[in-house]
Amino acid sequence: MMEIDHTNLSRLDLNLLVAFDALLSERSVTKAASRVGLGQSAMSHNLARLRRLFGDELFTRGADGMRPTPRALALAQPVQEALRKVQSAVLQGGAFNPATANRVFRIGLADSIEVAIVPALVERLQTLAPGVSLRLRPANRGDILQELDSGQLDLGIGVFEHGQIYHFRRQLYTDHFLCLFSPEQLGLSPPLTLEQYLAFPHILTSLTDDTRGVVDEALAKRKLRRKVVMTTPGFLAVPFVVRRSRVMITMPSRLAHYFAEAFSLATSPVPIKLPRFTISLLWHASFNQDLSHMWLRQTIASLVSEDSLEL
Repeated sequence: MMEIDHTNLSRLDLNLLVAFDALLSERSVTKAASRVGLGQSAMSHNLARLRRLFGDELFTRGADGMRPTPRALALAQPVQEALRKVQSAVLQGGAFNPATANRVFRIGLADSIEVAIVPALVERLQTLAPGVSLRLRPANRGDILQELDSGQLDLGIGVFEHGQIYHFRRQLYTDHFLCLFSPEQLGLSPPLTLEQYLAFPHILTSLTDDTRGVVDEALAKRKLRRKVVMTTPGFLAVPFVVRRSRVMITMPSRLAHYFAEAFSLATSPVPIKLPRFTISLLWHASFNQDLSHMWLRQTIASLVSEDSLEL
């Protein structure tokens, strides 16, 4: 274990690290000052002290705001981890009481998972932790690690296949795909045959412009293709389109069952073999021992195992 250098550390003002983290998040002296409750001149003074301390400009001016230097980016993770540990050890006082806690959690997740998890979670928070609030935002698997590392997100919920040694993951549940369609529009009833499945246009959910998904990969292995007439980054409009059009969509089973019940639609097993997928929690190591974070993770895991999430 590294010995603490009290002599050199005594020259470091913890407030400078707080200022650094705010500057890194906001990329603006004015916004960073507002975030930590300082005047703009005081934050400018802190930035000057930070530059002397680290012997680097840390932030340079750009068209889109202040840009961190490579040195600043290298400092980001260890500084944020240190601040979170101090916050957990000092401000939480060694205990977490959900009934009296005031905490905002920023969670990244797809809207399909939001429908499956969030209603029951909000209900539980209202009962056990009325001072805890959620800030939800869409999660792109390509950006989630960076958002966790930068502190933009506290927690990710989704399909996560990659991570670094400082990312922790907890499996929640395994799901599979179902086909959702309108029996009235298509004149079909489940289960669908492969011929019926390929006879009608499809909707594809994708966060990119790619018109190929897991279904298309599976079909390509059999030298088959489907017609995709619409791509969308989320599922919000899907049941409304399916109810009124001669189209179908392949989607996670939990959400498909919910839409089928709510919109008088039908589900069918997909007539081609598709992989199952696992939904997990993902968080940065700096939150691993945070008591409030631990409580939220356990609360979500408990809800997933209860009947309230069986759609």
